[in-house]
Amino acid sequence: MATLFVTASGTDVGKTFVMLKLIDELRAAGRRVRALKPVASGFDAASVADSDTGRLLRAQGLPLDVRQLDAVSPWRFTAPLSPDMAAARERRVVPFAALVDFCRAGSDADVTLIEGIGGVMVPLDETHTVLDWIAAVGAPVLLVVGSYLGALSHSLTAACALESRRVGIAGVVVSESLQQPVTAEETANVLARFIAPTPVRVMPRGGGVPLLPLLAPLLR
Repeated sequence: MATLFVTASGTDVGKTFVMLKLIDELRAAGRRVRALKPVASGFDAASVADSDTGRLLRAQGLPLDVRQLDAVSPWRFTAPLSPDMAAARERRVVPFAALVDFCRAGSDADVTLIEGIGGVMVPLDETHTVLDWIAAVGAPVLLVVGSYLGALSHSLTAACALESRRVGIAGVVVSESLQQPVTAEETANVLARFIAPTPVRVMPRGGGVPLLPLLAPLLR
């Protein structure tokens, strides 16, 4: 079973959108997919269908019931904050060891996709960040970044953080931002110079480019 961790340089740059495209491509190719978003903050139980978890369930053809919610996002918090802060408001914590075990559990899927939360360095608890989570799971990552002003520095910083922990970067997706100083393609070209030979792909806001080429590093 192959596993890919989808992380980002920051919050709201398009991780879930990339996850949905990957699920579609893999299922269209006849592969069994297990898509997880183990930690979710800003979760509204009254609007499950509009949540990231709800979108992942629909993409997998699964019902929006409590059993499936627990199977995809077992740690859900109401406040739209970093996991450590959101959990603290509910007098809870994100149990790091259990989180890692959950992500590494075996299944009958051909591919497991794990969506992180926020950016690479977002705190999970008092001592662990998303980067610690990624390193503990031991899977390669797909790094999703934006094309907004400042995205180059944020993207390269995230890539350096991953490389410092010897995390393999399967590819980088430049998810086109609503406001950008240059085209997403220009941003991708600059990033490619600094992170070669890691492949860089552009995801237009309309989603016109398929993500199929990004699957090659995973399947190898």
